[in-house]
Amino acid sequence: MQGKIAGNGEERAIATLLPTTLVGSYPQPDWLIDRAKLAGRFPPRVRARELWRVDPQWLDQAQDDATLLAIRDQERAGLDIVTDGEMRRESYSNRFATALAGVDIDNPGTALDRSGHPNPVPRVVGTIRRTRPVEVRDVEFLRANTKRPIKMTVPGAFTMAQQAQDDYYKDEVALAMAYAAAVNEEIKDLFRAGADIVQIDEPYLQARPEKAKRFGVQVVNRALEGVSGPTVLHICFGYAAIIHQRPSGYSFLPELEASAVRQVSIETAQSKLDCAVLEKLPSKTILLGVLDLSDMAVETPAMVAARILRALPHVPAERIVVAPDCGLKYLPREVAYGKMCAMVEGAAIVRRELTGSA
Repeated sequence: MQGKIAGNGEERAIATLLPTTLVGSYPQPDWLIDRAKLAGRFPPRVRARELWRVDPQWLDQAQDDATLLAIRDQERAGLDIVTDGEMRRESYSNRFATALAGVDIDNPGTALDRSGHPNPVPRVVGTIRRTRPVEVRDVEFLRANTKRPIKMTVPGAFTMAQQAQDDYYKDEVALAMAYAAAVNEEIKDLFRAGADIVQIDEPYLQARPEKAKRFGVQVVNRALEGVSGPTVLHICFGYAAIIHQRPSGYSFLPELEASAVRQVSIETAQSKLDCAVLEKLPSKTILLGVLDLSDMAVETPAMVAARILRALPHVPAERIVVAPDCGLKYLPREVAYGKMCAMVEGAAIVRRELTGSA
């Protein structure tokens, strides 16, 4: 079954039933980044240039080469929607968060991570403003190097506000809304640059559920104000490599039905989530996480198919996109690639069962 997805004035074909994609990240090569150092710390909120193995004068070129590897791996595995693998990022959030005006990145503050540990974070000392596009070149490079539909990810405003020390606004809602205005400008530029889909990563909607229930949807909607392209919101329990214990369910999820986002990305594999909760998101497409990133064993396609089938009593197949639980950043590349292939093959099994075709 084939359909179309709009993108930058043209249309690209995409399987309409159970398409596959990444949440965003893919493992960075060992020659690009010190993966042992990366895995030995919490995801950086401030700049962490010491992680890069390549001299600064060659770093852009090396990151481009790594991005090409990530694109080709996704294409070889058969993914329908391709990302840039976030090869240029030390973490999912810090590259964007440290590029904004109003932040003193040379004198960081401190905030508690979702695990309860203190972590260096951007210190807000003035009005949060986006002074330049941050990821537009990333989209342009990705668009120039694949014919498949593409997705670009940006950190969410609620999450960035929780990952900052506020010495200026003294009002967490005002701070989050200022971040949302910056995210909104970036999203619009990403669509103009050729993105087919833009995803905002908001793990702290789950990590800070009481605050999320007070103003999370308001912040998400401000970030998407005036955005017409397809958008996704990713909400998770944290990287499996760092956060080892999973709750059995989300503390903040049904509330997203009231948000402007079109798709919601959730994890079900490691947490063994009761997919009945997805009935509370009747208007949303679900990016269904079906890869357990805490397990270095590669799933069989049959295991992936079974995880997809668990959701079908609660969400029609037409509203499911198949994805990993979270980003693949911390996995060995060979494991990540194997899991991607199993995901594609597992989706194909279910597609054949439902339609009688591949």
